[in-house]
Amino acid sequence: MKRLRVFFYVQHLLGIGHLARASRIAAALVDDGFDVTVVTGGAPIAGFPGPGVKSVALPPVTSGDEGFSGLVDLQGKPIDEAFKKCRSEMLLQAFRDCRPDIVIVEAFPFGRRQMHFELLPLIEAIDATSPKPLLATSVRDILQDRVKPGRNEETVDLINRYFDLVMVHGDPAFATIDRTFPLAGAIRAEVAYTGLVAAPPPPAASERFDVLVSVGGGAAGKSLVTSTIAAARNANNAWKWCLITGPNLPKDEFDVIARDATPGLSIFRFRADFASLLTGARLSVSQAGYNTVCDILRAGCRSLLVPFAAGAETEQTVRALMLEELGLATVLMEKDLTPEGLAQTIAQALLGPAPAAHRLDLEGGPRSAQILREQYRRWSRKEGLGFGKLQ
Repeated sequence: MKRLRVFFYVQHLLGIGHLARASRIAAALVDDGFDVTVVTGGAPIAGFPGPGVKSVALPPVTSGDEGFSGLVDLQGKPIDEAFKKCRSEMLLQAFRDCRPDIVIVEAFPFGRRQMHFELLPLIEAIDATSPKPLLATSVRDILQDRVKPGRNEETVDLINRYFDLVMVHGDPAFATIDRTFPLAGAIRAEVAYTGLVAAPPPPAASERFDVLVSVGGGAAGKSLVTSTIAAARNANNAWKWCLITGPNLPKDEFDVIARDATPGLSIFRFRADFASLLTGARLSVSQAGYNTVCDILRAGCRSLLVPFAAGAETEQTVRALMLEELGLATVLMEKDLTPEGLAQTIAQALLGPAPAAHRLDLEGGPRSAQILREQYRRWSRKEGLGFGKLQ
């Protein structure tokens, strides 16, 4: 019985959202019997991509700023052509060593265009391989608005030329890809909706907080951190606050923040039990990243979203406003974020009604595994690969 091998590329640049979602999918694939190798290209993050998953780490790069304007190494030095060539050759060698049946490229070509120097050679190598592996792109349901003329046309051309499957990690009852990608109708590859990739239901909270503030990976969102500290210091109540700054916040900045904490505010860089803490929180305050929103929807708690909008980012704002329309969140725009405004909005959210019930599909991990297995069966028959039972 053949155990399908999956080669999964993911590049996180600023936060850890892309890596976290890919890791949840990889874990679901392993649970379903796939042999999974995840290739990462960002700063190493403890606990990712997770147990049971083989991993290959390329020399890490990150974004030079919140506007994703350039690539730098972990020392902040812009990467050069030699660095790019080294990464590209390592990626190609990892692909050859894996000999996968399925290749998943996270975000590209819808996003991560900065990585074309290594992804285009990889895709061309996949296309030249015999037998050719199935090639899928893995994208979230809401995409960043593309402002460069011709970029969407380039994306469709790459998909139609090379890709066999577009896995959209969302519930079409909430958002379909054409909402933020206007040329979706021109895609000839199979488009499959997996549902939102949420973690399994967490255990009950070990601690309870009135206000639970989280800042994702912590590379962005410093204004939410500073506003929270000031709001907690000035609060004239007995609220119990918790602030999770994220593992990417520089240690020296975290140390300063921790020293300034008021008695009612607990500060952590990271909490592995974050999803559990949400189940016991009166209010979650966060940005509107995909994974955090999935955790909030799973927990069913009140939520105040402050969508990240630096560098002309639109994706989080679109998601937050859609959730507000459904009665699932309150939104405070980043441009309106002040300690006073945050405290006032928190007070209003705590007095407001509980979030509306929802039926959004949160089982995107297991469903991704099912889709890939079903798609590979159909694809292998079409390609004449002759595989019988697949594990």
